[in-house]
Amino acid sequence: MSGSGPEDLTDSFRRLIRNHGPLPVSRYMGESNARYYTSRDPLGAAGDFVTAPEVSQMFGEMVGLWLADIWQRAGRPADAIYVELGPGRGTLAKDALRAMASQGLRPEVHLVEGSAALRAVQSGVLAGAQFHDTVDTLPAERPLLLAANEFLDALPIRQLVMTGDGWRERMVALDEDEAFVFAAGPNPMDEAVPEALRAAEPGTVIEACPAAAALIEALAERLDVQGGAALFIDYGYLAPQVGSTLQAVREHTKVDVFDKPGDMDLTAHVDFAMLVDIARQGGLATSTATQGLWLSAMGIGLRAQALATRFPDRSNEVQVAYDRLVGADAMGELFKVMALTARDWPRGAGFDEGQRRTKE
Repeated sequence: MSGSGPEDLTDSFRRLIRNHGPLPVSRYMGESNARYYTSRDPLGAAGDFVTAPEVSQMFGEMVGLWLADIWQRAGRPADAIYVELGPGRGTLAKDALRAMASQGLRPEVHLVEGSAALRAVQSGVLAGAQFHDTVDTLPAERPLLLAANEFLDALPIRQLVMTGDGWRERMVALDEDEAFVFAAGPNPMDEAVPEALRAAEPGTVIEACPAAAALIEALAERLDVQGGAALFIDYGYLAPQVGSTLQAVREHTKVDVFDKPGDMDLTAHVDFAMLVDIARQGGLATSTATQGLWLSAMGIGLRAQALATRFPDRSNEVQVAYDRLVGADAMGELFKVMALTARDWPRGAGFDEGQRRTKE
């Protein structure tokens, strides 16, 4: 890494805290991840973590088939575009586009990616892809077929903590040894807390992700006008919960969240319940499921059998990948799937009707 390294970011945070007081958790996480993602390719065995598309081609194929199916039932609009948020190495897009092509869908590709390092990798995999820093510059008049896998979890969260004096914003401070520690901010935050939680036990932490909320609001406005569907897959929870979910990973191992900011992946669980409410307020139809149930409903079991039959020398590899993606003790339960569809588009496949909620 040229220029400044992770130690410099640690020093920068210490200097800021000494001069201006504790930092909000949201700023600590946001600046740490900005440094992390713009400086490297974090994926794969040589990186810090492995995402579902890197586990097996079956994952991206199911995403592509889901988008192709909803596109077909929407009347096969010729101007629909494929959009991916945080496309990593381009693996999900490559597999999804191949599956779409098998169904007659060959959309223009638009990637929302802020990392120059990852854009270079994606360009080598997806010739002709158009890049965007944010969703704001996506085409404004064409239906969107959008996918986002492990994108929301890296957006900076805000944490509030219950103290003996009421709710306060959770901050990052320095102890007497100049080590980072969590601390409660000075300003009362009770009005920002849901009524049902205002009398919680001291030490209770709740989280919010303003960036995720703003993204879903923006997409709801676009989908309402342009048409289309969006599929978000991430680890998180489908019902509201309390407690800190902030975590850090480096070289496939969990590390302390204060260990070398800018040199590790900081993430938090996604509050899908809150995002579903925002999407519904924007007029979208929503569906949610666990990753395991959704992939199974989409036919990943049959795809695994077909791959194992076609490549018998790799049948064990296929089975291991299938178990990792679908298994309740692996990614199947921890990861959730949220589908958002424009009000005049058909609902997406693979979801239990009982889970679907639409704006009345």
